[in-house]
Amino acid sequence: MTKNKHNHKSKTWQKQKGTANKENKNQNKDREQKISNKFYLEELKKLQIELVKLQEWIKLKGLKVVVIFEGRDAAGKGGTIKRITQSLNPRICKVVALGTPTEREKTQWYFQRYVPHLPAKGEMVLFDRSWYNRAGVERVMGFCTDDEYWEFLRSCPNFERMLIRSGIILIKYWFSVSDHEQEIRFQNRIDDPTKRWKLSPMDLESRAKWVDYSKAKDEMFSYTDTKDSPWYVVEADIKKRARLNCIHHLLSLIPYEDLTPKPIKLPPRNESKSYVRPPITDQTFVPEIY
Repeated sequence: MTKNKHNHKSKTWQKQKGTANKENKNQNKDREQKISNKFYLEELKKLQIELVKLQEWIKLKGLKVVVIFEGRDAAGKGGTIKRITQSLNPRICKVVALGTPTEREKTQWYFQRYVPHLPAKGEMVLFDRSWYNRAGVERVMGFCTDDEYWEFLRSCPNFERMLIRSGIILIKYWFSVSDHEQEIRFQNRIDDPTKRWKLSPMDLESRAKWVDYSKAKDEMFSYTDTKDSPWYVVEADIKKRARLNCIHHLLSLIPYEDLTPKPIKLPPRNESKSYVRPPITDQTFVPEIY
């Protein structure tokens, strides 16, 4: 009798869970439908034009800008960075995505490997993950000692205050994604050969340590979400919204003026009757397969 009652409860719970999951999917689908691809592309184009204006202002005024992108794996940091840099000059707007530290770098002052990548005047640097690796993956996966971890949390606010006092504009974004949405994105990467490289063994292991990463993020925020250098959280379950919201917010943090030059008129091309082009047969062309 007890067993049947338990089975009944289990089936009821599974049915309720299935209904809840279906409702969540429908809600996400409804929210996605509210922002059409046409609207998204139109707004993105407007924002990218503003980013070009910001770039020229940074160059003219000699500003030094650092933007940090952190968050869960598959939260959409890379996609947002890609849309920011898409129309910008790579000599002015640079992306830094450091790999695993070398044996030598492991013996350095922790922040030392990041310092050479900080901007000079007239530059903006986007960190696709940053020194906050120590408070996240290194802490959770055991790649640093407890002493190294706590020293980082004590030192980081002071390090960032030093950057700000030096004239650097420091902006920090945390991309927040739900467990359900992250699983969908991981599965999409598994199914898509062009995206499978994005899924590392570390990413897969992070799924099993979801709660540990949540605790580490909360601890990190408690120490480093300061008045001088606050964290800005981006709701990233819907990529299109996250990208537009993040770019719009970034533009709002740095006052700039429109330096767009007046329309340019191309000068006429000078033709030389004495110039003779070499035979086309002397050149090697790429085969026209398409």
